[in-house]
Amino acid sequence: MTALSAYIDGLSVIGPALADWPVAEAVLAGRAAYAPGPTVVPPPLALPAAERRRTGLSVKLAIAAGLEAAGRAGLDARSLLTVFTSSGGDGENCHEICQTLATTDRQLSPTRFHNSVHNAPAGYWSIATGAMAASTALCAYDASFAAGLLEAVTQVVVDRSPVLLIAYDTGYPPPLRQKRPLTDCFGAAFVLAPARGPRSLARLTVGLSDRSADSMPQAQLERLRLGTPAGRSLPLLALIARRAPAAVHVEYFGPASLRAEIEPC
Repeated sequence: MTALSAYIDGLSVIGPALADWPVAEAVLAGRAAYAPGPTVVPPPLALPAAERRRTGLSVKLAIAAGLEAAGRAGLDARSLLTVFTSSGGDGENCHEICQTLATTDRQLSPTRFHNSVHNAPAGYWSIATGAMAASTALCAYDASFAAGLLEAVTQVVVDRSPVLLIAYDTGYPPPLRQKRPLTDCFGAAFVLAPARGPRSLARLTVGLSDRSADSMPQAQLERLRLGTPAGRSLPLLALIARRAPAAVHVEYFGPASLRAEIEPC
């Protein structure tokens, strides 16, 4: 595979005790200690009240992550191509649908049904921001972040236009949790651009590799990396936070990994 490059113009992180990118950057750069705590997802105030009542945690997480990254890049969210990537979408909604289908009255509410599709966050994103640009929704199990990153960088290279990548995962209630245990919800978003701009943080180059995926040196952050597929972004985020030229390998399919090289701007 030919290596592909883009510039990182905006970032966001929402995860356990990681409220936003500045908090996450301090922790990942080693300037602040990490003290685990619950994920706090901001309410989607950009949505009209009726839509806010209908949304689940995955939509709220995706919108919050995307808006933070777009804001830090100084770009109008309406203009951005988007790539949404998640290993399972809305686990709570899936649980509720399964519960309904297990009863004698199998009538699903329209809200449950339309929230069950994997691209529901993309639809709510267009309502919240007024975006009319093309959107892609991906699912690749534990490789979802790497698949989304590769797709987003490819679009930047082909379309020569900024792309917003939003990676997000939320957990499942029991009994589904026993089959797919996720530690907590986690979201990360990247604004990727074809050329260096005034807010560019680093140049990112990606390509496939046969190396094993890199882990986090801190045990608590490694548990977070392994606990949510979107958390596989942590080694790359840590590299960006340290602002030093280097490369990491992110979990992909089978023995392959995605090599991501960072050159700070």
